Amino acid sequence: IYLSGLAIGIVLHWFSPMPFLPEYVTFPLGVAIIVISVVLVVSAISAFVKAKTNIDVRKPTTSIVVTGPYRFTRNPIYLSMTLLVLGIAVWMDESWILVTLLPVLMLIRFGVIAREEAYLTKKFGTEYIQYKSKVRRWL
Repeated sequence: IYLSGLAIGIVLHWFSPMPFLPEYVTFPLGVAIIVISVVLVVSAISAFVKAKTNIDVRKPTTSIVVTGPYRFTRNPIYLSMTLLVLGIAVWMDESWILVTLLPVLMLIRFGVIAREEAYLTKKFGTEYIQYKSKVRRWL
């Protein structure tokens, strides 16, 4: 989903570039956001490995992960992908990528995350509901 939005934004960039930042900040700021994204996803995957649960969303979850970045956000991997796309948009200085990120985020939130939360609530009940009450969806 993220890759599709990014690809559409890049295609739109080729046809009609829409820069939005001063040139001197695009590279350092874009790279910084991308680095944060990578650190976040590595930390999230590490927390899954330590909890001995499946990372692949197509496989059953065996436990609620509450360590690492999951202490601050219920969706650090989606947050990481969002930051990655944001970092690329900044690096390329391209507004179209930001424009296409908006429907991607809506689809992720209401199509993907909503299903995952329903699954986790059904599977873990009160344990997941309590976790949801303590940790925000994004930040």
